[in-house]
Amino acid sequence: MSTNVPAASAAPVASPARHQVVIAETGESFACASAETALNALSRSGRKGIPVGCRGGGCGVCKVQVLTGEFRTRPMSRCHVSEADEARREVLACCIYPESDVQLRVVGKMQKAIFRKP
Repeated sequence: MSTNVPAASAAPVASPARHQVVIAETGESFACASAETALNALSRSGRKGIPVGCRGGGCGVCKVQVLTGEFRTRPMSRCHVSEADEARREVLACCIYPESDVQLRVVGKMQKAIFRKP
């Protein structure tokens, strides 16, 4: 005897949240998924000359200060981000994942690329 068992319905897959990242000095904004680092989204934005360095928190070329918004981090080199820096919300863009819309101020070596005329 055969019985009909209803097929399991596939649960909907939640899409990752997308947030706006704004560069305070220029007013430029770009979308960033919550599972993506701010640096990856910035480099994907099409702006030329963004220094991406190691993309792992070790070189320090992508230092920013988060002025507004929430984010989570992965480990960063203390050679480039001290505890005092982190308390001022100065972090590496390659190591932050926005959890809301954020506004960034560029710090250090990335300034040259951001302030250059596109």
